[in-house]
Amino acid sequence: MKVIVIGGGPAGMMAAITSAQNGNNVILYEKMQSLGRKLLITGKGRCNITSSLANDKLIENVPGNGRFLYSCFQNYTNQDIIKFLEEEGLEVKEERGNRIFPVTDKSLDVLKCFTNKLKKYNVHIQYNSKIEKILTRKSKEGIEVEGVKVNVKTVYADKIILATGGKSYPLTGSTGDGYKIARDIGHTVTQIKPSLVPLEIYEKQLCNELQGLSIKNISIKCIDESINKVIYNEFGEMLFTHFGVSGPIILSCSSHLVRYKNIEEKMKNKDLKIIIDFKPALSIEKLNERINRDFQEFKNKEFKNSLNKLLPRKLINTVIRKSGINPSKKVNEIKKEERKKIAELLKNFELEVKKFRPIDEAIITSGGISIKEINPKTMESKLVSGLYFAGEIIDVDAYTGGFNLQIAYSTGFVAGNLN
Repeated sequence: MKVIVIGGGPAGMMAAITSAQNGNNVILYEKMQSLGRKLLITGKGRCNITSSLANDKLIENVPGNGRFLYSCFQNYTNQDIIKFLEEEGLEVKEERGNRIFPVTDKSLDVLKCFTNKLKKYNVHIQYNSKIEKILTRKSKEGIEVEGVKVNVKTVYADKIILATGGKSYPLTGSTGDGYKIARDIGHTVTQIKPSLVPLEIYEKQLCNELQGLSIKNISIKCIDESINKVIYNEFGEMLFTHFGVSGPIILSCSSHLVRYKNIEEKMKNKDLKIIIDFKPALSIEKLNERINRDFQEFKNKEFKNSLNKLLPRKLINTVIRKSGINPSKKVNEIKKEERKKIAELLKNFELEVKKFRPIDEAIITSGGISIKEINPKTMESKLVSGLYFAGEIIDVDAYTGGFNLQIAYSTGFVAGNLN
């Protein structure tokens, strides 16, 4: 059987390898000059391969149509990808938050495992090859794939796997080409939005003051003030930027927010707020006691010089400004009510969310080929026989933590597991 795979990311490579292992003649088309460009930048270049969580927990971390992936996750698990890498001599390690990384901390080593497998199973790779369209034909059974038009040339095939990725990180080749190809043959593409993307906030002064500050072991909650509802909460690490906030817990928060009703309008009306708790391990009473002890130690100093033990240096001026206390005021002159206000500020540090950053800054895309038009057990199109989908092009997306890569492997394996 002749199989064409379109897209050389992790989903496409896995689909090609699996199909070739089954004895098929496989051609992998990649429009860039090399494979796996997006894979190389995952996990800040270290590659967060997958998560060690059980399948039911994996699905819980896929807010975008997670249940659709049940069969795929069953057929190709996180243990399967670990075994896949170990067969090529790459060991893995587990880090905080159930994250699995290569022991070498190099995403290039993960990519080499894939390229070694492609070579081993004689997958023919065509670089710099942009697919213009998928060709179909009518039969008694309905519409079937016929082949592809690539660089003006027509190539015929029995099966086609579309794994072109989403629209995030366009410099890696993910420019949304697959959406048009799928639409042209009758598929529905749901609304495309950025997911796992940084957030802009309204207060420019705060951005200027805190830009570059990374803080671990804090908690956030995202609130819709128009209905006084907590939308999302998480514990972990975040980063302040020149436009707002980023970092793992903010990115996962954005993945949740992208599906929230009327989200853009709520941001415009300043209804959406992120509340940061800089000291989640302490109750407000315990934090107040801690501040009081520091104040006793620094009672003869100015207020601006009294918070060095409690907070990162870059955060101190912002906290002082928001407290409204004169920075030159002597610590022993600060009243009990003022001290309590500092504790409350550190437990409820408020940011007004303005908007999502652009999709080309997003880690993944929310939206894609409608899952209603894909068989979840085979990844085959319900509209066109012989057409399969894998990876980010499908309307599924997850939080940070290796979940999106696991989606790529699992859907790629199932799509490639052709008879």
